[in-house]
Amino acid sequence: MRGVSRGIFAVALGLMLAACGNGQQNTYQGWIEGVFVFVGPDEAGRVEKMQVREGDAVKADAALFSIDAELQQADLRVAEAALANSQNAFERAQQLLKSGSGSQKAFDDAQASLREADARAKAARTRLTRRELSSPVTGAVQQIYYRPGEMVPAGKAVLSILPPGNVKVRFFVQQAVLPKIVLGDTVDVSCDGCAAGITARISFIASSAEFTPPVIFSEEERGKLVFLVEALPEKPEGLRVGQPVSIMLRAEKK
Repeated sequence: MRGVSRGIFAVALGLMLAACGNGQQNTYQGWIEGVFVFVGPDEAGRVEKMQVREGDAVKADAALFSIDAELQQADLRVAEAALANSQNAFERAQQLLKSGSGSQKAFDDAQASLREADARAKAARTRLTRRELSSPVTGAVQQIYYRPGEMVPAGKAVLSILPPGNVKVRFFVQQAVLPKIVLGDTVDVSCDGCAAGITARISFIASSAEFTPPVIFSEEERGKLVFLVEALPEKPEGLRVGQPVSIMLRAEKK
């Protein structure tokens, strides 16, 4: 993914400089980028069932996939048995204390053991529950990395989801343009095959240049500096990650 991002960056930068060289100072070339949400298990396991496909739209809390849970089920049975034993021991200690046959220390120890056993049982139930994974966000399934039958290491993503709000437009502007744009400005976005009237609002302006030239700049060198700008599309549904786009700054329209 990093290699792809660098390639897109290089292409976008080259196109932007070419556009500026053609006298289109108010139009910039950029691309669509997405911030993905990666979903995977806490513990290693084998994918048992996949309930979505790439491209599927999913709602938050919708079922995505399940990981084999035999070990977690066994741990829960052990924890519940220990909890039952601790509960019985606590009740006996409580009765003995009331009758005067038992000590306060024995009761306190039984109570502490019961609390510990209860905590372990709850943890085992949580581990078992987390073998059935659901979507943390509303979005579209972008890529599935592991299929049913494949072993997933702990913490590895099984699939990625792209929420509509995580789609953004990225482009570069020259240093001289920075005073003309501010956060919240609306820009017009166009691309081949896209619907007309796509707009986005600037959400980020880099505070430093993407490339660092020598410390001492001439006036010509200062003009070559470019700064990354990001904008959030108001209607991202028709845009695709990696798609090249043209951006026009309204502040520069004639």
